[in-house]
Amino acid sequence: DGKIVLKESENEANGDMNGVEAKKAKKRDPVDIELDVVLGKMPRKEFKMNRIKPTLLPLQLDPKLTVREALERVLRLPSVASKRYLTNKVDRSVTGLIAQQQCVGPLHTPVADVAVTSLSYIGALGAATAIGEQPIKMLVDPCAGARMCLGEALTNLIFAQITELKDIKCSANWMWPAKLPGEGVALYDACRAVCDAMTSLGVAIDGGKDSLSMAARVSDETVKAPGSLVVSVYAPCPDITATVTPDLKNFEGKGSILYVKLDKEHCRLGGSALAQVFNQIGDVSPDLDEPEMLSKCFAVTQDLMSKRVISSGHDVSDGGLITTLLEMAFSGNCGISIDIKSSEIVRPNEDVNMALYLLFGEELGIVLEVLDENVNTVCQAYTEAGLICNKIGYTGIPGQEGIIKVSVNDGVVLKDKMTSLRDVWEATSFQLARLQSNPKCVVVEESNLSTRKAPPYSLSFTPSKTSLRSDEESNRPKVAVIREEGSNGDREMSASLLQVGFEVWDVNMQDICTGQVTLDKFRGIVFVGGFSFADVLGSAKGWAAVSLFNEVCQRELSVFLARKDTFSLGVCNGCQLMGLLGWVGNDSTMAESNNQQGVCFTHNESECFESRFVTVSIQSSDAVMLRGMGGSTMGVWVSHGEGRAQFKNENILNDVLDRNLAPIRYVDDDGAVTMKYPLNPNGSPSGIAALCSDDGRHLAMMPHPERCTMLWQWPWMPEEWKSLECSPWLKMFQNAFDWCNEM
Repeated sequence: DGKIVLKESENEANGDMNGVEAKKAKKRDPVDIELDVVLGKMPRKEFKMNRIKPTLLPLQLDPKLTVREALERVLRLPSVASKRYLTNKVDRSVTGLIAQQQCVGPLHTPVADVAVTSLSYIGALGAATAIGEQPIKMLVDPCAGARMCLGEALTNLIFAQITELKDIKCSANWMWPAKLPGEGVALYDACRAVCDAMTSLGVAIDGGKDSLSMAARVSDETVKAPGSLVVSVYAPCPDITATVTPDLKNFEGKGSILYVKLDKEHCRLGGSALAQVFNQIGDVSPDLDEPEMLSKCFAVTQDLMSKRVISSGHDVSDGGLITTLLEMAFSGNCGISIDIKSSEIVRPNEDVNMALYLLFGEELGIVLEVLDENVNTVCQAYTEAGLICNKIGYTGIPGQEGIIKVSVNDGVVLKDKMTSLRDVWEATSFQLARLQSNPKCVVVEESNLSTRKAPPYSLSFTPSKTSLRSDEESNRPKVAVIREEGSNGDREMSASLLQVGFEVWDVNMQDICTGQVTLDKFRGIVFVGGFSFADVLGSAKGWAAVSLFNEVCQRELSVFLARKDTFSLGVCNGCQLMGLLGWVGNDSTMAESNNQQGVCFTHNESECFESRFVTVSIQSSDAVMLRGMGGSTMGVWVSHGEGRAQFKNENILNDVLDRNLAPIRYVDDDGAVTMKYPLNPNGSPSGIAALCSDDGRHLAMMPHPERCTMLWQWPWMPEEWKSLECSPWLKMFQNAFDWCNEM
């Protein structure tokens, strides 16, 4: 009714406020204002928009252009090329709730379609999110481009198990020079088109951000940004373990490759990566012509995923079908053999180079890997839904001998080593990496990538779950998870300790410094990872200063260290702290002190932050938390910028190695201790990833075992490990619990 009215609560209206009777009941609403008074007389603004038809030219390609020549350009295009230079410099494991991040496969190749996070450390419920953006196609046709943004987002999200299509919500971010001639109406048309497509699919937008002044005046010239849309989709995920990744997993012909296409009518190259690398955009863009076909594809794929018959999957997007196939091979580190019959995929057209149109066309679709015995079942499911699904090839041999062979209509159009093509795809990323990290490290990683193979994981023990313990047990050992301002690894650490039965206390350094919490009741303390005081003084130096120069805190830590019934663990920032305090790697030559600092952790040799899933070997040692784990080789997360162990002198390093006080070491793909980047992510001497005290009670490590105590937290593991009862890293915490009960 054109008013803003604030109503009283029922209690207030009856004169009862917090149990006290009001002296006089109010008869009027506290706020009752005409909307015009608030807003004033706002003049209606009129926009006069005229459609301006763009001048578009058909795509012109050299008739002699080969697939290999085209790939040489397309695979280097930033939108198609590897994003490795981006993914390794952000923390991809923080919180321990990340079930699917950007990288997949044994070499952690950045080609994941969808992000999946868990809602908690218990159970398999979570959320999935993906994005879609097609800026070049929007130059050709804003309406088609907008629909393709939505289509790409959904064909990315399709590989996470979600509840229902109707549960998907979207965020749409529009960037447009809407006030310029022809642009406002183009924006309106694009918005109308994507809204109609969403209505057909049953998904909705519940938020977004608009930047509608994407133009600037430079001298006498107006410079505008092309109109673009980024669609982010997200939905509840009932099973975070059911996510399908692009990396091929069944080698030497055991995996069949299927191509699912939404229609048989089109194979359009307008706005494609192929057009872009030849300085063209074309005149006809791919489009989401029939949203209901995408809806059917989504439903069938989700059903097949729930039955666990899809081994791998990847969407067709930038770079076309050939890029999708290559990325699956690159991430699986294997070859493929592809044979495509154009008549099965698109209607005949003798006027075009069919190989280029089939392989580089970016029509919506997905590529799947399934075991050979499941091919008929999968193809039938899609065919019955009215979709095109054909077997187009099979997997090849793994490693550097893998060959990419592609035939179209029985003619071989591409045959090359997988590693050679991957080197082209990775080249742009490595060029950009040279600008932001130590070029010497980049050269080493690039030159060795072609010889990489799946890491040699092995276990010297059988992981087993901890028997359930009652929270009311009075004799559970207490552990203090200690954090400082800037710490961020406390929750996943607490979850790991709780899994094995500890009574976990969240303790802030301020609690200790003020005497509110004492350490006498704790059997263990854990210094967690993060960036204490933002590491502005250097890694953990602010934290160490508080520990050493606050008398109350220094006394509490000294008494705890002297007790023989205690243990401690420091991870990442906590590891750096324990080195500074002299709890590990101490200088035993200094007679006046038992914990004289002998080591610090300084900047990585790469000169940048490293977030990687590396391979480590557990050595024989007296480390309490690693009992029974010696001889095992497995993966673990690292996330640090200052992880290189730097010893005061060579004698301390030799003493540490001679007395087996470096119980965890970085190893290469053959299981040998390594200094080679990025297998050793920071350049620590002798591959040192952890240090322990003389008696083994105190352990400091740069890797994050607390982010690997559940199998779904691992970004990759051998297929046979997926049947393990629990994560091997859980044994670390089980060992600590058992040791406490033995003492």
